[in-house]
Amino acid sequence: MTRDTGRDTGRPLRADAQRNRDKILATAVRVFTEEGLDAHFERIAREAGVGTGTLYRNFPTREALIEAAYRNEVARLCEAVPDLLATLPPREALRAWMGRFIDYATAKLGMADALRAVVASGTDPYGHSREMIQSAITALMDAGTATGAFRSDIRPTDMFAALAGIALTSAHPDQRDQAERLLDLTLDGLTPRPPSAELPAPGSVSR
Repeated sequence: MTRDTGRDTGRPLRADAQRNRDKILATAVRVFTEEGLDAHFERIAREAGVGTGTLYRNFPTREALIEAAYRNEVARLCEAVPDLLATLPPREALRAWMGRFIDYATAKLGMADALRAVVASGTDPYGHSREMIQSAITALMDAGTATGAFRSDIRPTDMFAALAGIALTSAHPDQRDQAERLLDLTLDGLTPRPPSAELPAPGSVSR
């Protein structure tokens, strides 16, 4: 899934319309995080710098706005991978992306009540998000493994599980320092072990 670009019209938006839409979605994430379901469209429009009419034309219902805002966060997270790999070594690219993952998890946590309301309305805002994130992690891990920066026995699914665990325990904004330490610890676990550091096989006897 790519970035949200319009209400199922099949046509790309003009550059100015896309900018307005991006501002609305970014503002919606922040406001729904702060106010939950009580967030007012008028505040979102004002802080996004657009008219209320523009907001309603793009998102006629609260549920449509919440879903689009969440999906846009997933898309932004995953679309960052090519640029990170093009500008940073694989290890640094993965670490930078891991920080963005926690940003995404924090936004998702803040929008939890709003997202539950969307689910209750019969819509699945999470469709394909797991697959997209897993693909992003796979691309980052493959790049590091190919250059010898990462251990070859750690799978992308292992990294996804580790990041999900960190998000589950440390995604609140007040826990960000802990999250960063856990991210560093996880990244250190990817460092290839020198042969002398390999553990003996189970059942072997040292002499």
